[in-house]
Amino acid sequence: MDIHIAKSKIASRKFTIPITGSKSESNRLLLLKALYPQINIENISNSDDSVLMQRAIASTDAVIDIHHAGTAMRFLTAYFAIQERREVTITGSSRMKERPIKILVDALKHLGADINYLENDGFPPLKIVGKKLTKKEVSLAANVSSQYISALILIASKLENGLEITLNGKITSVPYIKMTLSLLDSLGVETIFIDNVITIKPQVANLKPQTLTVESDWSSASYFYSLVALSEVGTEITITAYKKESLQGDSVLATIYKNFGVETHFNNHQITLKKRTAVSQQSKIELDLKNAPDIAQTIAVTAFGLGLECYMVGLHTLKIKETDRLLALKTELEKLGGEVIITDATLHLKSSKKINRDIAIATYNDHRMAMAFAPLGLKTSIIIENADVVSKSYPQFWDDLETIGINFSIN
Repeated sequence: MDIHIAKSKIASRKFTIPITGSKSESNRLLLLKALYPQINIENISNSDDSVLMQRAIASTDAVIDIHHAGTAMRFLTAYFAIQERREVTITGSSRMKERPIKILVDALKHLGADINYLENDGFPPLKIVGKKLTKKEVSLAANVSSQYISALILIASKLENGLEITLNGKITSVPYIKMTLSLLDSLGVETIFIDNVITIKPQVANLKPQTLTVESDWSSASYFYSLVALSEVGTEITITAYKKESLQGDSVLATIYKNFGVETHFNNHQITLKKRTAVSQQSKIELDLKNAPDIAQTIAVTAFGLGLECYMVGLHTLKIKETDRLLALKTELEKLGGEVIITDATLHLKSSKKINRDIAIATYNDHRMAMAFAPLGLKTSIIIENADVVSKSYPQFWDDLETIGINFSIN
């Protein structure tokens, strides 16, 4: 379906919007629950990715199709590699078959895993024959997607000798690695992260039954930060449920959006976003997003909507997401009248005053493209193509936008 957003204004009253659990945290805990069934999880994400993750873990089928769910592909590759005597083929959408997985597969094969490519070397689909892995040391480049590293961390405590991971070079997305380690720590698994070496001890004792609550998703919060930033001074939106000391890298939003005049107030596991000041169009936003690349699209659109120049680095992982997000941003922002320069790891948006009306934004089967561009409906009328793609991470997104006063029609 396509959604046509008429130029809107957030209603004057204040809103409280409940946000579902973090997809990143949910998927990590779902894999850990598969390894340690005594765990209970509350506030699991209702995203497509997390639903697919749960179905895949519960399935006894010989072929597992995870569609567009990249996190599930990486985590389940590691999971099935240690399911002794279980043979499975894991596949996905046509785009998933273009997303590289060689780095993770090489690391698992180094540890002794039995994994083979069924079509193109380095890419899904994969045939995996689960077996006992006894090697305990592996090395990989430090600047790879944190999901490769987290996939290894998540299975490490179930390996006979634990695991020592050496990361070569400068580490990317440290918060996501620390999130994974913190979840293991909360279960009682011993982990050590010093310099570029991560050590996970084998779990020899049975874990005690416990319930873990997933924090709401900070990536989903980014769209409300954008809505408030693009609104009039004094606008407020409250969203739940968030922690001030969050494990999620995208919680840096609270600091970044000060550049756009938005203040964040924490109170009883909820945050209130308030547009405190207008922002001068002479401002230039410069950010290193190597630890939070998933919010780059939202930030770029916010800056464009405010007519600001924006330069972001640390974006090298965006080219292997649901789409090439750097190229997609450049293409769609330029349709709206922006001027964008990209490299393999950077995006430079020039300042501009004009926003073209009634432009149809292609979403490229990428949930974040749809949600990042939606807040521009506060500045101009805009069309979001294939808008139901938001179900991948935030199924009730359009309902929540309607609640706060965004006017749209469905075509």
